[in-house]
Amino acid sequence: MDKKKHVSVNIASDAMIPTEHGDFRMRVFVDKNGAEHSILSVGLDDEANKSPLIRIHSECLTGDAFGSLKCDCGPQLQAAMARIQEEGCGAVVYMRQEGRGIGLEAKIRAYALQDQGMDTLDANLALDLPADAREYDFSAHMLKQVGVSSVRLMTNNPLKIDGLVSNGIRIEERLPHITGVCKTNNHYLSTKAKRMGHLIPEQV
Repeated sequence: MDKKKHVSVNIASDAMIPTEHGDFRMRVFVDKNGAEHSILSVGLDDEANKSPLIRIHSECLTGDAFGSLKCDCGPQLQAAMARIQEEGCGAVVYMRQEGRGIGLEAKIRAYALQDQGMDTLDANLALDLPADAREYDFSAHMLKQVGVSSVRLMTNNPLKIDGLVSNGIRIEERLPHITGVCKTNNHYLSTKAKRMGHLIPEQV
């Protein structure tokens, strides 16, 4: 049962897009603040697929578009798209929550503090910003709008699990999603595991 009241979510636009991983259906949703989020999907209309493979991915311009090695976001997005195509049924829920919800400008200011030796958590706190300002209510409502109420979730972040479950999405299975690890982002990943509760093995 939903713990939060139902929110009406509408699809603003809908089209197919070809990618290097295969063709995806892209549906765009606009939240109450005007932010545009999207679902990139394959095979969700097949009634036989009751618990599709899902990745909730927060926007990361530096990683997704520019290939930054400061984080693992770009490789995570590409791996999710490839895995969904291999599975034949699933979706990337792409949320416009840059920098864990603090925005691009603040994220780059936090990067400057990280260059001085702070970890990702302390850099945000030093700027009087939350460690993680993301919310997953709208993600859950987007999934419901396209007929998804139970998922196999690719994530290492327990907050994503809690955010979906508290909004009526059943987690059939959690699948670890670890990729893009390198010496440049090893400390970043270690901070997520040790200080932010992410489910990442220490050996990465």
